[in-house]
Amino acid sequence: MFSFRFSTIPRKQRIGSGSSVNEKQTTNNEQRTAATLLLSLLCLSALAQDPRLPTRKPGLEPAPLQTQQLAQDRPPADTARVFALQNLADLVFAHHPVVKQAALLSDDARAEVQQARGGFDPKLASGFDRKHFGGTDYYNNWGNELKLPIWPAGIDLKVGYDRMVGRYVNPEYRTPLDGLAIAGLSVPLGQGLLIDARRSTLRQAKILVDAAEAEKVKQINEIWLQAARDYWTWYYTYQQMRLIEEGVELAETRFRGTSRRALLGDQAPIDSVEAQITVQDRQVQYEQLRVELQNARLLLSNHLWNADGQPVELPAYAVPQRPLLMPLDTVALRGLLDFAGSRHPTLLKLDAKIRQLGVEERYRRELLKPTLNVSGYLLSRGDFYRPEVPAYYDFGRDNYKLGVDFAVPLFLRKERGKLWQTRIKVQDATLEQQNSRRSITNQVWAKYNALKAYERQLVVQEQTIANQRTLLRAETQKFELGESTIFLVNARETKLIDLRLKQESLRASYEKTLAELYYYAGTRTAGPVE
Repeated sequence: MFSFRFSTIPRKQRIGSGSSVNEKQTTNNEQRTAATLLLSLLCLSALAQDPRLPTRKPGLEPAPLQTQQLAQDRPPADTARVFALQNLADLVFAHHPVVKQAALLSDDARAEVQQARGGFDPKLASGFDRKHFGGTDYYNNWGNELKLPIWPAGIDLKVGYDRMVGRYVNPEYRTPLDGLAIAGLSVPLGQGLLIDARRSTLRQAKILVDAAEAEKVKQINEIWLQAARDYWTWYYTYQQMRLIEEGVELAETRFRGTSRRALLGDQAPIDSVEAQITVQDRQVQYEQLRVELQNARLLLSNHLWNADGQPVELPAYAVPQRPLLMPLDTVALRGLLDFAGSRHPTLLKLDAKIRQLGVEERYRRELLKPTLNVSGYLLSRGDFYRPEVPAYYDFGRDNYKLGVDFAVPLFLRKERGKLWQTRIKVQDATLEQQNSRRSITNQVWAKYNALKAYERQLVVQEQTIANQRTLLRAETQKFELGESTIFLVNARETKLIDLRLKQESLRASYEKTLAELYYYAGTRTAGPVE
């Protein structure tokens, strides 16, 4: 709107007849000029109120309606491309190097048991010494012994044959020319009667097998937890790229339609710029997500190995499965809590440690006793198997050898210090077990509460998405009727994409939390792990 204001400027002149006529003529001319300008402005204003539309260019069809929306959830068309979570589990538990490495823990513990059993292996020993000098046979000593440790009471069964002859052999060790056969026992009546070093080592080694099994399960659970997390990270990244890719297609369709409308004169050209900016912004997001998807696929491939122990990569055409989102009720929770309280790997390992220290404590108490070993052997000539050997040379109560050994430290400071230290370790392990049991229970409850929160959020998110779809549909209809703008339509659609991304994030987080719940309960599935 334009406005003009005209004013007259007084001039001081001498008033005369001639000058008065000229002044009147000048005033009339100015009035006519102002009227002409005012009429021209009124005409321009009328033309502005009734603009003329541009002529449609030949060969252009009407712009398509922008009623297409973001698609609903749908399963992949080709199920053969789906790499399910169970497929990942089969590969991880069968071929993963860390899983195989964890299995070596049990083998190593059983090897320790075998070594401990070596303390009860029969032992055969033989020694021969002879000296002959200057035509004199100084001595000819040949000793043989078979020692058989017996588990109960720490008894050693000894069978031997000695032949010690010669001019200068000590009479204490001299034997008949045919040698001397020995058979008898060595029994500890004091220290070592109830438990000794051999039995303590073997019992502790057997207990360590249970500890190794618990550690193996714990390590496998850790590997599976990381694999499950990487799987659902791959799922979420895949869904992000799929949604943004679909958003790019929708934005490109809207940009083409808006551009054609602008060419037809049905829409302002600046709207096509707005639509193109949306396309470019989503294209940038798409390119970024392509890289993130490749990295997520590589991260998941860290858990994939073939039967030959060679690493394999997840194919680019593979797609993840849809989350099952199985709700967990209180009955299943109670089952997990009971399992965690009785069979959690951490608690089993601590329980094995406490039992091992219990055996060690018992052995240390045994060392407080004095050493009192009694040995008795029956003697016979070396050719006792011959029938013509007199009876008084054969095995009997009149042919024997006895021995008694006794020793005791006066202060027992070393033994009492070891026992004290062992009891401290038992107390420490017991307190650690109590704290671990409490922590495990709270962690299971925390993950269960998180699951329930995700369930509620997913329900609300589904409703929010439905409402946003309705809002976008209404905004699109208003846009087609000319009552809305391309900016609002794009904003509604971007909000819908963000809500769908949030929904997929909640789904992935739910599955990750479920895997963490099983891990903190000491298992990998809802049921016991075999």
